[in-house]
Amino acid sequence: MDYGMIGKREKALRYAEERQRFLFNKFEVTFHGDNNNHFVKFDGGTYSCDCEFFVTHHRCAHTMALEILLKDMVPETVES
Repeated sequence: MDYGMIGKREKALRYAEERQRFLFNKFEVTFHGDNNNHFVKFDGGTYSCDCEFFVTHHRCAHTMALEILLKDMVPETVES
């Protein structure tokens, strides 16, 4: 076993527990909804989703679930 790798793994586990170290700036996710899959993006503080509800409300259950999941790990969202 590579002892250097053991130390790196321990450090990675510690980092993973310290959520404040992470700040997502941009990502794309396939969200498995109850009825369909949805394509959700986050870029520059703005979410987008391909579901019908998002088109009229600029928020939906899919984007709100990601906001909850990634609390304090994405910049404040920009309201449109």
